[in-house]
Amino acid sequence: MPGFEFLLTNLLSPIVLAFALGAVAGFLKSELELPESVIKLLSIYLLFSIGLVGGKELAKVEFAAIAPLIAVTVVLTIALPVICFAVLRQFGRFDPANAAAVAAHYGSVSSATFFTAVTFAKAMGTPSEGFMTAVVALMEFAVIISLLIARWSMQRQTGGVKITALLVSTVRGRGILLLSGGMLIGAIAADSQWGQIKPFYEDMFRGFLMLFLLEMGITAARQIRGFASVGLFMTGFAIVAPIVFGLIGVTLGHAIGLGMGGAFVLGAICASASFIDAPAACRAALPEANPGIYLTASLGITLPFNLLIGVPLYYNYALWLYG
Repeated sequence: MPGFEFLLTNLLSPIVLAFALGAVAGFLKSELELPESVIKLLSIYLLFSIGLVGGKELAKVEFAAIAPLIAVTVVLTIALPVICFAVLRQFGRFDPANAAAVAAHYGSVSSATFFTAVTFAKAMGTPSEGFMTAVVALMEFAVIISLLIARWSMQRQTGGVKITALLVSTVRGRGILLLSGGMLIGAIAADSQWGQIKPFYEDMFRGFLMLFLLEMGITAARQIRGFASVGLFMTGFAIVAPIVFGLIGVTLGHAIGLGMGGAFVLGAICASASFIDAPAACRAALPEANPGIYLTASLGITLPFNLLIGVPLYYNYALWLYG
């Protein structure tokens, strides 16, 4: 299969292996652990960095030229987490917190899958449009949609939903403020100003991410029993959902006139499951949710599936669609 070695290299990247090391430490009941204050700091840093970089990328885009793509992206940003939440609540019998946490991961985007798809498309001679990064930035708001759904559902269970209070409590959440505020700051920052903060918020990002995923691996391993109780259902969900969303993304990309590479990358974006911003946001806003469920599904199942099988599958579907 074309690009297999390239995909395998991404699967064995230091970022993914850091999570695996944490999982091993958790299974062995190692003394390795990060202080809670450090975990909170890492969470704040990652969310703020993602917002800043996303806002900077959005500032480069002429929205009039990509209005159809923006419209589709907005629909997907709302629809994907809503669909995930409904499926998990109806068929998986998940409580609102865990359903929303999983929905946040599968509605948002994995940057590793995105970069893999962009590089794969280029290697196959069908590069995607440069503005596809804007889609990734916009779809980060799927995390906000999921948190809003969670708070709405929880308030329903406790008797009545006060929309104003719901919006206020959702917007002032740490994850939402950092993501949306960071995007605003990144969008208005001049190039000279961005150059002053880039070494910390962009160049050092992967190092901090590895520390965060190390802790996430430990947490996921220690709470693996929570995943085991829904393991069969979540394993199927973590494979079927990316396939369905990926094919939908490619089809929509074709419908709005993207090139084959762009449609393929849109499909990969829809199929991906976040393991950076969503875990940080859910840890901050949904402490009731079990990381053993949403992290094992997104990082332990969906990521390797997409890198090894999904990306070639979505590309071949695009080849057939455009053929």
